[in-house]
Amino acid sequence: MAKYAQKEGVELDEDEFDTYTEPSTGQLLSVRRFTWRTTSGVSVQVITYGATITSIKMPDRNGTIDDIVMGFDDMKGYLQPLNPYFGATVGRVANRIGSATITIDDQTYHLTPNLAPHMLHGGAKGFDKVNWSHHVNGTDVVLSCLSRDLEEGFPGDVITTVTYRLTNENRLEVELRSTSTRPTFVNLTNHSYFNLAGHATGSSALYQHLLAINADQTTDVDKDSIPTGKLLPVAGTVFDLRIPHPLGAVIDKVPHYEGFDHNFCITKGTGQGGAFVARAEHPGTGRALEVYSNQPGVQFYTSNHIQSGTLSGKGGASYGKHGAFCLETQNYPDAVNHANFPPAVLYPG
Repeated sequence: MAKYAQKEGVELDEDEFDTYTEPSTGQLLSVRRFTWRTTSGVSVQVITYGATITSIKMPDRNGTIDDIVMGFDDMKGYLQPLNPYFGATVGRVANRIGSATITIDDQTYHLTPNLAPHMLHGGAKGFDKVNWSHHVNGTDVVLSCLSRDLEEGFPGDVITTVTYRLTNENRLEVELRSTSTRPTFVNLTNHSYFNLAGHATGSSALYQHLLAINADQTTDVDKDSIPTGKLLPVAGTVFDLRIPHPLGAVIDKVPHYEGFDHNFCITKGTGQGGAFVARAEHPGTGRALEVYSNQPGVQFYTSNHIQSGTLSGKGGASYGKHGAFCLETQNYPDAVNHANFPPAVLYPG
């Protein structure tokens, strides 16, 4: 284990999480794990595989510490096909791309349709399935990966870095940057699954959460969750979460879905790290999460597709439907294919 110097009340350690064999090369690779700890009892763990957040532990109002994100204890869990992107950095493009096709400057590119006929979360081998390079700068951890020209069909060599930083005020900062050699589509996010009552407490605890999202509109979608291009006002609908609602009171009222899996268009404002996006609180434990971002949207997802009894997580926990929520800050889904959506093309320089 490598110990790094403590900085402003935060200490950082590095050790080996596990090893795995890279399918494309047959190489045995070491997956490194970084652990931050603050003086208030909060700790965060990140591994190099997928630049993935594997653990966030924090005390409740009585000082009892629990892990509030879903994940696995070893690489066998993260490599399994049923892993729903637990904690991963998702790219080159998060969310869905309609018909797995994009057009940039009148040039059309056909992508990997891993959610046929569409693309989801970067294709068959997105950034979540890469063992990222790492560099430590004080108590910052900088992870980087190279995506080659036409990987999964996307143009341009793209270098992406993710910087993770935990402060002694219990603020987890995630900074994502990409550069490209050709005009391309990049839309990055982190895909952590939160349950503030504890990662293993299931849907009954999730329904107790109070959740608010700072959004006046959502992106309208078709039956495959592909945006139509329309922006719909949330007023008078189940998507109006501008004031906190208990999830249990609204989750079954989402039309045509078994919960939330929708992009909310963030109302602009100022705050730490950008606009205020969302706040979640579990009244029973007193734990709360606030999200700030400079991105225009957030995909709010309530683990609708995790089938009970199919996923065994950390410590043997059984994960199931509605066991956690995701707040995936990002550009609007399929943004490059809709002229009225925020700009989505990354140009060289």
